[in-house]
Amino acid sequence: MNGVPDDDGLARSSTLVATGILLSRISGLVRESATGAFLGTGPAADAFRAALRIPNLLQNLLGEGVLSAAFIPVYSRALAEERDDDAGRLAGAVAAFILAVTTVVVVLAVTFAHPITRVLTPGFTPGTPRFELTVTLVRIVTPGVGFLVLSAWCLGILNSHRRFFLSYVAPVLWNAAIVAAVTAGALAGLTEIGLARSLAVGALIGSVLQFGVQLPTVRRLVGPLRLRPDLDAPGMRTVLRRFTEVVAGRGSIQIAGYLDLVVASLLAAGAFAAVGYAQVLYLLPISLFGMSVAAAELPTLSTMDHTDRRAVTTRLDAGMGRVAFFVLPTTAVFLVAGDRITATIYQGLRFTADDAAQVGLVLAVYALGLVAATSTRLLQSALYGVGDTRGPAVISAVRVAVGLAVALAVIFPLDAYQITADGIRRVAVPTWGITEVAARTADSGMHRLGPAGLALGAAVGAWLEYALLRRRVSTTFGAVRLGGGHRSRLVVAALGAAAAGLLARSAM
Repeated sequence: MNGVPDDDGLARSSTLVATGILLSRISGLVRESATGAFLGTGPAADAFRAALRIPNLLQNLLGEGVLSAAFIPVYSRALAEERDDDAGRLAGAVAAFILAVTTVVVVLAVTFAHPITRVLTPGFTPGTPRFELTVTLVRIVTPGVGFLVLSAWCLGILNSHRRFFLSYVAPVLWNAAIVAAVTAGALAGLTEIGLARSLAVGALIGSVLQFGVQLPTVRRLVGPLRLRPDLDAPGMRTVLRRFTEVVAGRGSIQIAGYLDLVVASLLAAGAFAAVGYAQVLYLLPISLFGMSVAAAELPTLSTMDHTDRRAVTTRLDAGMGRVAFFVLPTTAVFLVAGDRITATIYQGLRFTADDAAQVGLVLAVYALGLVAATSTRLLQSALYGVGDTRGPAVISAVRVAVGLAVALAVIFPLDAYQITADGIRRVAVPTWGITEVAARTADSGMHRLGPAGLALGAAVGAWLEYALLRRRVSTTFGAVRLGGGHRSRLVVAALGAAAAGLLARSAM
């Protein structure tokens, strides 16, 4: 590698990633539309959302983000130096390590699902249908999360070999399995509780399919897979060291993330579901434009001549401009027409106009941090490329902690207000205290503004993370610019998108 940026290569690789992600996210929107149609934002939807979040400790600590930081740079370097045998040994050793850790965590999570649920969702009263359903769903979903971690290992192999499409389109199978399961349950006339169980079963089956569809290609690329915990495999000790650093940082992130989960369980009924529906739309541009560029660039940034600081910053500026050109217009549309977008995608059957108003507001608040959240993905890849895994992990921990503090400052007073299709009104006295259980769980207490407070915390945290990462990257390589320095073009694009959103809103 000579370190000279290849714009065509960046465009092609990021386009492949974005195409795979686009197909995955479209199928995800279909999944969410089906979930919203059959469950709305009621208690069963809350239980399903919580059940997906609770075992995420496993996925967040061992999944794509950690493997991208610890494994891909080392594996890509071995491939670039034509040490294929060393790369194969490393891949097998990492897979064996992940499999062993994943198995232990899954068994513990399934065995102790009841106490884990009780600790992480204190607002779900033990013995109530919502709590018991959550426990059941956790036991069904958790083994599937183990397969998703193994899918992240596949992604690391495929990305390192510049096979960007398969790993990012594979989640289509996960989404398809969930849609098929809930549709079959609806045709069978199941209740909301039965439909939630069908969703969980579909998630489990989809996880197996997502891993399975990638495995044959991975095995062809790696060759004979020696699945054993080989500490002497070239690069394995480096991977473990970086892995430990990232996990340590993400451990604090996960604790803060679970505190966020605890707080959400103390809000009015439907908060989990409202945040979940909004996050699906919020994460779409992050995945399409942030993750696609960052994932495509990581193998190249890992093998460039890092002493050529100008080459690195030029490449980063190109990526930052590419990200912002698409994300700023998306932000503008979410701000001016978030509720209309939500209604178009989700509304029907049990998902009402009031649900759409609540989720649309949460989406608009999330959008305030969208540009920062997408840009940080590329900055992280730049640091991962030079082996800096500890810095981004610590910065992420600071981001989550600050975001949670901001959320805690506003969510409970906001939960005294209700938003419906007719507007916002106060339904309780604003207070810093937790609303009584009866008031939180009553149908009349739904559609509160508390979830928007969680979104505000996330937006503030995203900008803080961007500022800290940009400073660290600038110290390592040189100054990089938000949007790659194309401010006038970006402003025009954003204003045009906002105008289009307003026109669409008036036409609906």
